[in-house]
Amino acid sequence: MKIYEQLLADNKEWAKGQTEKDPDFFKRLALIQSPEFLWIGCSDSRVPADKITGTQPGEIFVHRNIANMVVHTDLNLLSVLQYAVEILKVKHIIVCGHYGCGGVKAAMTQHSFGIINKWLRNIKDVYRIHKDEVDSFPDEEDRADKLIELNVMEQVYNLAKTSIVQSAWKHDNRPDLHGWVYGLKDGIIHPVFELPAGSSIDPFYTYDNL
Repeated sequence: MKIYEQLLADNKEWAKGQTEKDPDFFKRLALIQSPEFLWIGCSDSRVPADKITGTQPGEIFVHRNIANMVVHTDLNLLSVLQYAVEILKVKHIIVCGHYGCGGVKAAMTQHSFGIINKWLRNIKDVYRIHKDEVDSFPDEEDRADKLIELNVMEQVYNLAKTSIVQSAWKHDNRPDLHGWVYGLKDGIIHPVFELPAGSSIDPFYTYDNL
């Protein structure tokens, strides 16, 4: 059996097991999707949202990219965000990074990585803003971990800067925004930042006609 065929075989076993435990499981999933959470996470294969939170299909709406970024020119991210907030009406948005993130570590170097340079530049901007704080740590791993936390914080702020989130805050008093970091070494999620719905942000980024 080829390695990709094993995935198909495992899928059949999983579906069979789900049906044996709950005969109506897939019937319910097919009829409605009503998650309370939007998860914006890293594409890293070691950080699957459902596994590390113990959630089931249908409970978390997921978007993933390198280093869990919220970039205002990323139409993929903005489309997911709009659908989650305006259609699914999620109550919480979680930006979850992880310690040991390769994207963040790469952004801290002067090495060229080709086309991904354009994406990593967004992380470099976060590093530039917080450089004194990050560089105050003598250990290289500690510096990377601090930037990972600060990057998550900045991405939460980037969510709050969108008209999508601001409109939902104004009219529905939701969603709350959360910044978390997952530990690869211990499997524990560490909350590092939070913006409850309606939080004040710099007036320069607020819209007055929503």
